[in-house]
Amino acid sequence: MPNPSVTLTPEVRAFLEHPMVASIASVDPDGTPRQAVVWYRVEPDGRILVNSRTPRRWCTNLQREPRVALSVVDHHDLYRWVGITAEVDEVVDDVERARDDIVALAHRYRPEGPTASSIAAFRSQPRVTFLLRVTGVHDHLED
Repeated sequence: MPNPSVTLTPEVRAFLEHPMVASIASVDPDGTPRQAVVWYRVEPDGRILVNSRTPRRWCTNLQREPRVALSVVDHHDLYRWVGITAEVDEVVDDVERARDDIVALAHRYRPEGPTASSIAAFRSQPRVTFLLRVTGVHDHLED
C-alpha cells in the first residue's frame, strides 16, 4: 500500500521554488544507496518533477523501486535545507515530452538562457521524467 501524500507547506514550497539542485537518493538492486545531483521543479499539484538521461543508474533504480529521498540545501545559508521522501507517481517515458521537460528545467536553472548547443544535446538524448509524490518533509528553515 502506498504511503499517503503530504502537502508542502507554503514555507517549504517557497524555498523549493528557488532553482537549487537536489541530491536524490535511490537504491541499487543489491540494496546499496545511490545518490546523484539533479535539477527539479515543483509542479502546481505539489509533485516534484525530475528528469534524467537514460540509462543512468538512479533513474533505472527509480523505474524498479519507486521510493526516493531528496535533499535541497540553500547554497547561501547551508544550515537551511529541506529533506523529502517521495514515491514515483508517474514515469514519463514519452521521449519528446521528457526532452521538453529537460529544456524547461534548463531555462529554470539558466535564466539567462541555455546555450543552443545544450538545447540541441538535450533534444537528441534519450530522456525520462519522473513525477514524485511527496510522502514526507523534514525541514530546517527557521533562523
